[in-house]
Amino acid sequence: MKKIRNFCIIAHIDHGKSTLADRLLEFTKTVEGKELQSQVLDSMDLERERGITIKSHAVQMDYEFEGEKYTLNLIDTPGHVDFSYEVSRSIAACEGALLVVDAAQGIQAQTISNVYMAIEHDLEIIPVLNKIDLESAMPEEIEDQIIDLMGIPREDIIRASGKTGVGIEDILKAIIERVPAPKGDPNAPLQALIFDSVFNPFRGIIGYFKIENGSIRKGDHVKFINTGKEYDADEVGTLKLNMVPREEVQCGDVGYIISGVKTSKEVKVGDTITHVKRPAEKAISGFEEVKPMVFAGVYPIESEDFENLRASLEKLQLNDASLTFQPESSVALGFGFRCGFLGLLHMEIVQERLEREFNMDVITTVPNVSYRVYDKRGDMKEVHNPSGLPDVALIDHIEEPFIRASVITRTTYIGPIMTLCLGKRGELIKQEYISGDRIEIVFDLPLGEIVIDFYDKLKSISKGYASFDYHMHDYRSSKLVKLDILLNGEPVDALSTLTHIDNSQAFGRRMCEKLKELIPRQQFDIAIQAAIGAKIIARETVKAVRKDVTAKCYGGDISRKRKLLEKQKEGKKRMKQVGNVEVPQTAFLAVLKLD
Repeated sequence: MKKIRNFCIIAHIDHGKSTLADRLLEFTKTVEGKELQSQVLDSMDLERERGITIKSHAVQMDYEFEGEKYTLNLIDTPGHVDFSYEVSRSIAACEGALLVVDAAQGIQAQTISNVYMAIEHDLEIIPVLNKIDLESAMPEEIEDQIIDLMGIPREDIIRASGKTGVGIEDILKAIIERVPAPKGDPNAPLQALIFDSVFNPFRGIIGYFKIENGSIRKGDHVKFINTGKEYDADEVGTLKLNMVPREEVQCGDVGYIISGVKTSKEVKVGDTITHVKRPAEKAISGFEEVKPMVFAGVYPIESEDFENLRASLEKLQLNDASLTFQPESSVALGFGFRCGFLGLLHMEIVQERLEREFNMDVITTVPNVSYRVYDKRGDMKEVHNPSGLPDVALIDHIEEPFIRASVITRTTYIGPIMTLCLGKRGELIKQEYISGDRIEIVFDLPLGEIVIDFYDKLKSISKGYASFDYHMHDYRSSKLVKLDILLNGEPVDALSTLTHIDNSQAFGRRMCEKLKELIPRQQFDIAIQAAIGAKIIARETVKAVRKDVTAKCYGGDISRKRKLLEKQKEGKKRMKQVGNVEVPQTAFLAVLKLD
């Protein structure tokens, strides 16, 4: 055990975590020859295309230091705020963390929140100043920022470059000297924390674990404490680039288990594995349940694909523990699922993975957040969907979730960012200068306002220089109304939203205008209306496609034309009673992108 080091790499998005991991794998000769490609650990096509890490990946490296062999378990983590749950799981399985900071960009919001997360778990943090080969690098200034943030001596900061390989030896040396070996009792009953799982169509569900106490052998009869299910460990082993089977995985090590589990509900991330004969007394604590921030309905385009969609979501949930879902039905879209996501990027990634990995074409409704609705009797009900709201006459008040958001930016962009936050009904809490021309602004914002386009707007007004991080703060009473969209007097529940009363009129008008462009013309007029309760606040009309029935009348009395037009009018009237309006998929997506 003294020769094992478990560590993860944490950083803000785009600060070079995956490239640094490549160099470490290359230097320790874990990856050689034709396997050597950039971003080795990003295994999904999606990750490579977008250049972001979505999943945390575990890999074991062997390294010889001062004549002794060490085993290093590295977990590479995502940097985007939507995947912070992946980071918290990786941190729970480690004793140390490499904190990577870009030498040109300095400390960003996500860097700070990841540092605090690592400190809470008592990890040994090794700061690494990455990308020092860039011409725009400012190593001295950024070292000052790291010292201010963590209060460590300057000589503890390692200067490195993931691209050229400078400083990689120093990093490996620091990991061995500064990261503590795992604490645990090899002779105690087995306790292993599951920190990730994947679905393999041939082998069932593969669980990744870190052993806190005891050890596990191939063929052991084991039990998962939270679910209470018992299995035989058909295969155990460690994770190199591919899985390497072993007879035994020791205390303190990170490995995998294949036990022929077929149903996804039986493996929970954060569960504890123990032996049936000599069980541990309690499960490992310190693993919080994920709290989804954004809710949206996901519906199959063909209603007979409902069961396939359920199976696809269950398999996806194994690989992405932060996805939650439950069945629901909609008048317009039939049967589907109400899914909870950590943010909009997360929602987009899930939608794309459903299409690529499972060939599922889905419709996603307007995303919204969960509200607390209090009725006149004082009872509280959580509502994730505008159609779940009780009658307006029974509602006493509605509370919406607020977040505490921290934005770090250059002083030049304070004005536009303030305007953006105040326009989203934000409340300024404090602003403080971090160093030179960098400032941290803290706002309380309603989650419903930032859910759709806040992050994109923030990036564009600050030319990419502002970084953003948030956590749930509290619930506050707000004047919210349900905005319905009616097509020919029929409400389309998939387009209804909860919005603040001040924004409702403008939002309703924009929605009607957008739908007018997107709904194809029919043989009859289509009225598109936005309504709050019984009050119509905006209307647009899609004009009918007309045939010129009087074309064949040449000269003659006006009454002949009148007769034909009256006949056509009757037909249109009859058609309007039976005609139903098809809403194209693009209309649902366009509503999300209303500026």
